[in-house]
Amino acid sequence: MMEFELTEEQRMIRDLVRDFAHQEIAPRVEEDDRRGRLPMELVWKLGELGILGMVLPEEWGGGGSDYVSYVVAIEELARVSPALAVTLSVSCSVGALPIARAGTEAQKEKFLRPLAEGRMLGAFALTEPGAGSDVRAISTTARQEAGHYILDGTKIWVTNGTECGVMITMAVTGRQNGRKEISAFLVEPDSPGVNVRLMEGKLGLHSSSTAEVVFEEARIPRENLLGAEGKGLRVALGALEGGRVGIAAHAVGIAQACLDRAVDYARERHAFGRAIGQFEAIQTKLGEMAARVSASRLLTRRAAWMMDRGLGCPKEASMAKLYATETANFVAAEAIQIHGGYGFMEEFGLARFYRDVRVATIFEGTNEIQRMLIARSVLSSAARSPTCSRGS
Repeated sequence: MMEFELTEEQRMIRDLVRDFAHQEIAPRVEEDDRRGRLPMELVWKLGELGILGMVLPEEWGGGGSDYVSYVVAIEELARVSPALAVTLSVSCSVGALPIARAGTEAQKEKFLRPLAEGRMLGAFALTEPGAGSDVRAISTTARQEAGHYILDGTKIWVTNGTECGVMITMAVTGRQNGRKEISAFLVEPDSPGVNVRLMEGKLGLHSSSTAEVVFEEARIPRENLLGAEGKGLRVALGALEGGRVGIAAHAVGIAQACLDRAVDYARERHAFGRAIGQFEAIQTKLGEMAARVSASRLLTRRAAWMMDRGLGCPKEASMAKLYATETANFVAAEAIQIHGGYGFMEEFGLARFYRDVRVATIFEGTNEIQRMLIARSVLSSAARSPTCSRGS
């Protein structure tokens, strides 16, 4: 049975991250955003606190925490710095967990241990200039040569790409029955032939690094193949399930931050002789915002709860990601509307959240793709059990 209250340990983690966010991150978050700077000193402090590797196995230096604790931590970080929250989320969910699940002992010792101990960031390189939602359209190739794989191609939108110690990279290693065989590789950014370039000019998440990675006859040791050759899609799709839950938590944090600011402003701002929060128009907005934030949080924690029990939750992860990210965009816009002209000003902080949240409906699988995945799951369930309850 799913519990709706956090355990004592989960509350301790929430309070630890909340205190860190307000004491260490909040005083500098606006300046870091203006400078487009990822505060690595704060990243490493999170590592020292055990947050970077909190869901990774204890035997490899991680915290061994449950996934509900993880999404609670992501939410707390995102309430202050969405950019720092996404840095952690990507590193842990799609940059490290696939190694824990599919890596060899040697790969875990070399890569998973420093990731788990908070001494390294991970990244995930899947998207290309001509391949995003259509994963099988990727054109980066890998061929074997003298104990190495030689990679050629280009990846874009690689979060943590300029700071990571390892990036899980997808490449085509062959064809079978006319279909591309895609494999996963553990690529070290300083490998010969790997060129990493910071992508600038983003709308938001200025304090999170995003990179283009170009492989030009890049030599990757054969032992850096992650999982079996040709089975990289399984690695990628498994990683994206956890990634979507992390992004949902990220969105919930942003939505809660915007709701909090809107409530405070509605209490303090007066017009026509009373606080604007007493007007029905504002109350209607706040009521809708609060309901959507709570629903998003429940969807996210449900998916995390299922992951903790080893239950496959692709539909639930997609639902959480879809609803939470669209809610966050809605709440950010409404919070600005409630603030009126002040909401349009950088000094009130809502503009940063509004910019940061826009990409949430795009990365880790666009929301159009999430709707398709949910619909396919619903149709498949209905076909298997046509007389059963559709809600089960």
